[in-house]
Amino acid sequence: MMLALTQARIFTGKDMITGESILLDNGRILGLVSENSIPSDYYIIHHPGMTIVPGLLDLQIYGGGGVLFSDAPSSAALYQMAAGLLKSGTTGFLITLATNRLEVFEEAMDIVSDNPHPAVLGLHLEGPYINPVKRGAHILDCIRKPEVKEVEALLKRAKGTVKMVTLAPEMASPDVIQLLLDNGVVISAGHSNATFAEGMAGFNAGIQTATHLFNAMSPFHHRDVGLPGAVYQSQAFASIIPDGIHVSYEALAVSKKVMGERLFLITDAVEKSEGAYPHIRQEDRFALPDGTLSGSAISLVEGVRNCVQHVGMTFEEAVRMATVYPAKLMGYTDIGAIRSGYRANFTLIDADGNTGGVYIDGQFHQ
Repeated sequence: MMLALTQARIFTGKDMITGESILLDNGRILGLVSENSIPSDYYIIHHPGMTIVPGLLDLQIYGGGGVLFSDAPSSAALYQMAAGLLKSGTTGFLITLATNRLEVFEEAMDIVSDNPHPAVLGLHLEGPYINPVKRGAHILDCIRKPEVKEVEALLKRAKGTVKMVTLAPEMASPDVIQLLLDNGVVISAGHSNATFAEGMAGFNAGIQTATHLFNAMSPFHHRDVGLPGAVYQSQAFASIIPDGIHVSYEALAVSKKVMGERLFLITDAVEKSEGAYPHIRQEDRFALPDGTLSGSAISLVEGVRNCVQHVGMTFEEAVRMATVYPAKLMGYTDIGAIRSGYRANFTLIDADGNTGGVYIDGQFHQ
């Protein structure tokens, strides 16, 4: 169906535009035209009071819609999680799996491979190849040192579903890093006790980003800047959790000034669980029974709003941190911006910073 979305502000990822409409055909963006130039054969949909932005992208999220995917991977869990995230304003995400038994990873790989969903971009394995010193909420007994043969077997089983792996650079050999890169996997440094030198060595070897900056990594100290210092000094990207709990808004603001377009938003959100990761919902976060912080309780659109309200960012830049920059890191060429030929994936945001629904491949969800 040919659609025209009109009576809304449009933020393309680069410019904020008023007085124009987005033309869609067969789930793709044809372009923008003035509101009085919409062709007569287009079905017009009005979105007054809304700003249409590129569909929000979350590269690290564990659950949604009341489901923690790793508890019991299934097609039903995948679709329930996706439906919940679409309702929250996110149109594309990597299902994230924390350190666990390899059998859980393999089961999740099979489910994602056999049940394609337009919002599911693949899997993010956060572990098991991390440093136990910085395990955070991860299961100690499942942490492993990466070996080439095991990683090769996992990648073969994954059949291309694994798009990102978080590992501790000081625990991984150059051969493991190169193997992942050769298979098109984006590598993120995280849950790491790396020194500055070890962090830089990892980034120089091809690690492209870092996982939830400051959380579960060697600290930034004025005599030893650790992994955060290596992130600052390298050209790597880094994700950050904008809930004001995992990282203070002041630390987010400083990091943004240093890193610019290399810093992007994730939620690291979980759901209540009684499984291997017994997440307990508190007022504004999730924690394990012993009180260990285990995940956020925000949506990505809330993270965008927090960046505007508490960090002082412009709305446009906060949106870029949840669209343009993660898309650039992952090499996406048809999502992350509103551009001719791209998938018609949009998030609608009202004047208060709340979601007003999403489009995915031209289909509206609310």
